[in-house]
Amino acid sequence: MSKRIEINDLDVYYGAFKAVEDVSLTIEPRTVTAFIGPSGCGKSTFLRTLNRMHEVIPGAYVDGEVLIDGNNLYDPGVDPVAVRRQIGMVFQRPNPFPTMSIKENVLAGVKLNNKRMSRSDQDDLTEKALRGANLWNEVKDRLDKPGSGLSGGQQQRLCIARAIAVEPDVLLMDEPCSALDPISTLAIEDLIEEMKQDYTIVIVTHNMQQASRVSDRTAFFNIAGTGKPGKLIEYDDTHTIFTTPSVQATEDYVSGRFG
Repeated sequence: MSKRIEINDLDVYYGAFKAVEDVSLTIEPRTVTAFIGPSGCGKSTFLRTLNRMHEVIPGAYVDGEVLIDGNNLYDPGVDPVAVRRQIGMVFQRPNPFPTMSIKENVLAGVKLNNKRMSRSDQDDLTEKALRGANLWNEVKDRLDKPGSGLSGGQQQRLCIARAIAVEPDVLLMDEPCSALDPISTLAIEDLIEEMKQDYTIVIVTHNMQQASRVSDRTAFFNIAGTGKPGKLIEYDDTHTIFTTPSVQATEDYVSGRFG
């Protein structure tokens, strides 16, 4: 299922403001790629261009290409909703739909896509997605209870189950552990490691240890100053970024001298 992503000469704008400038990189299938860098350097903005989620903000647009297996997501006539089916998103704070049960939360995206399913198919998909998010054993006896009644870490895994239920090829995660305790964070990290067998995963994180633990490759973004666009400074194997980066600014950031 997983896909190769190629980004070529990408600039991201909000109206007249250029938020991210001239990013080119390739993300291989079945890998975990981490975006790191100080706050405000465009990591999350760039992440959201990979499934056109940034376009929900009026005036947002891009120059350049985002290719999924050679197909440009920004070609005229490409449906952004179809893009988001193919490229799922998990946000910083767990956001289960509060009025829905655990099962309804899992199936929400599927139903939004107008997929008609028998009750047995719904049950099978719910179990498959919750198993995929390593949550099934914890919630299988209360699928009709509200998703908002789960703990923070369970809610985040429920949101991951909701994302994978629509069977995307790519999973984007915007600081998925920032609101979680260490034990829940470890559960999510273990899950990311398992899921890369099936998905291309891209994660934004401020946690250097997390980036070094879960990712195969790491992209370091930085910003020259307030009002300047974010830029990709260095992109390499994670081990290289954290041990022998080729740019001094990268070394300063990963060693904690700034950021």
